[in-house]
Amino acid sequence: MIGSILRKIRKDKNVTQSQLSRNTKINVGHITHIENGERNPSYKAFKNICKYLKVPYSLLMSLYDKKITDDQINYKLLEHINYNKIISIDSPYSLIDCPDDMYKASIAIKIHDNSMEPTLKVNNQAFIELGAPLENKDIGLFLYGGETLIRKFIIKKNCLVLRANNKDLHDIVLSENDNFKIIGKVLGTN
Repeated sequence: MIGSILRKIRKDKNVTQSQLSRNTKINVGHITHIENGERNPSYKAFKNICKYLKVPYSLLMSLYDKKITDDQINYKLLEHINYNKIISIDSPYSLIDCPDDMYKASIAIKIHDNSMEPTLKVNNQAFIELGAPLENKDIGLFLYGGETLIRKFIIKKNCLVLRANNKDLHDIVLSENDNFKIIGKVLGTN
């Protein structure tokens, strides 16, 4: 999966493989193998590629050893992987202990609404793995319509849906043209 997203970012930024090779000192053949998913880049090569493409590598690290699923291909989910936005946490700076079973968490954010109750309660901390790909029924953190939302990610036969557990809130049915970003996967709460 990491090669596919690096190819997407390179193309989004109108960079050729030759330009990337020249500026990162990585052989163009090796870049081709990386983009085709035949090899993973070394950590140093990965950081150099991200640096040249001007994307925060930490957002993509969770994709490093993941395989892309058929559903993710069919719904073109790579188009919606966040690779250039970081979260601004609107509460006072603080550090909290990361539970042992949430070792993949990148950040913790305070839940401000009841959209996912009873699963995720208001004022609890949600532990998020930034940049993690989502599968059907995973709970994720999304950017949609200028808002950051926590919703269940539903893959239906003909569409994608962002669903709240709160029955008073309507499903958000996503079309291929909707501008939404998957920020990360909710691993759990405290």
